[in-house]
Amino acid sequence: MIKFFSKPYRWTVIFTLLLTMSFIFVLLDTFVIPKSIQSVETEPTDTEKAAPELNKSAVVITDNIYKDENIKITIETYREYDTTIYVADVQLTDAAYLKTALAGNTYGRNITEKTSAIAAAHNAVLAVNGDYYGFRDYGYVLRNGTVYRNIARSAGDDEALLVDEEGNFSVFHESQAGIESLYNKNPWQIFSFGPALVKNGQIMVDSTSEISGKSMRSNPRTAIGQISSLHYIFIVSDGRTNESAGLSLFELAQEFKEKDCITAYNLDGGGSSTMYFNGEVINNPTDGRRIKEREVSDIVYCGY
Repeated sequence: MIKFFSKPYRWTVIFTLLLTMSFIFVLLDTFVIPKSIQSVETEPTDTEKAAPELNKSAVVITDNIYKDENIKITIETYREYDTTIYVADVQLTDAAYLKTALAGNTYGRNITEKTSAIAAAHNAVLAVNGDYYGFRDYGYVLRNGTVYRNIARSAGDDEALLVDEEGNFSVFHESQAGIESLYNKNPWQIFSFGPALVKNGQIMVDSTSEISGKSMRSNPRTAIGQISSLHYIFIVSDGRTNESAGLSLFELAQEFKEKDCITAYNLDGGGSSTMYFNGEVINNPTDGRRIKEREVSDIVYCGY
């Protein structure tokens, strides 16, 4: 054994092996190994308790419409910018019906499920993928009134979306607002992705804008916007295929602007972009190689 270690190059081999193993572990820990931190409370919040029960006899469902006493959703699909775009026009009677859900009902790292699976488990009428909070250790996570993470992102790429208990959208910089300072706004949801696409009715991105660290090109996209009180637009676009090029952030912002949104915010896109409606995925999620749903950390949905 002593003779083995007496050769200097063997120490180099051992050091290289340990370094490689450490690097592999970091990658697995970051991207693969699930870490459960907190289970989601299954009891309804006060806001949810106040929401009326569904009168099932009043429900109307067609291929592109869902309507009951509290939720009205109309789906429109069209082509623009050589891209297939799916738009859900959503009108609610209470912000309690604009909800979020976490994969496996668990807050943690690398805990994922398909958007459709999370949506089905929560009886969602409409759902899109969320901000994929579980891919990183920073960025506020507040869902259905509960704070799960209070670590802000740094300046430069830290625009977050706050949805208050009245259902109104507002965009703020995490580095400039401690999460405790937001409690007076009665936050119902906080999403940490971005950027803001529309603020005060004005487009906030341009043709050179892109998510930090990503290439500036068209992609599948997911975003949400508010037109007026309890009136929202959800948009998902296909992309990265011969049939659908995808949208730039500026093109996406223009779609919200044309629909009279006062605020619009970009969520996780690319292979995550998924729209689920009335029990089915209605877009074509893809990573550029095959049509397939990516498993994600969380969803935004409308339902009971």
